[in-house]
Amino acid sequence: MPFSVNGILCTLAVLILWRAEELAEACSCAPVHPQQAFCNADVVIRAKVVGEKEVDSGNDIYGNPIKRIQYEIKQIKMFKGPNQDIEAVFTAPVSAVCGVTLDTSGKKEYLISGKAEAGGRMHVTLCDYIMPWDSMSPTQRKSLSQRYQMGCDCKIVRCPSLPCEISAPEECLWTDLMIEKQVYGRQANHYACVKRADGSCSWYRGVAPPKKEFLDAEDP
Repeated sequence: MPFSVNGILCTLAVLILWRAEELAEACSCAPVHPQQAFCNADVVIRAKVVGEKEVDSGNDIYGNPIKRIQYEIKQIKMFKGPNQDIEAVFTAPVSAVCGVTLDTSGKKEYLISGKAEAGGRMHVTLCDYIMPWDSMSPTQRKSLSQRYQMGCDCKIVRCPSLPCEISAPEECLWTDLMIEKQVYGRQANHYACVKRADGSCSWYRGVAPPKKEFLDAEDP
């Protein structure tokens, strides 16, 4: 009998550890250039978070309530989205299922990108591009107003290993991770991938928005 109980306890321990590991690894996101994140998002806003509460959002297939965190926000500016202010941002309750934790003091400004929901709401995950506004470069901030949108017909391709190259003229090769050993390096912080007059795409760095006829982009 003791052997049987010990066996059951060991099995339970293994299952608990396996479940914990599964949850820890449940949310996995590939790195995305800020421009690609902007183009993929339904909504991109600058906002402060002023409140937080847990809410029910329907039931799962077993009848259990689905919990979400609702962040009350004060929108400062919308760069992309519907013709109404966003008043609430929803996310999963824990990071294991891609839930996002935000400062609710109202003192910190964020750039928040995510999926639109009805009624002035949006949903975000850890895979969306969410950054403290103060940590963004001047180029990134300027690009939100026009430059990123100009490049949404382009495709930013991450370089997984060296050597690497583009496979189509509408691609820009993102090499930050390989060359600088960090996800958000010089290309992410200072460059946009913009369509050129001939239909191809190229990295562009400049204070002013690029002219339509620009041909010679500054290489990163």
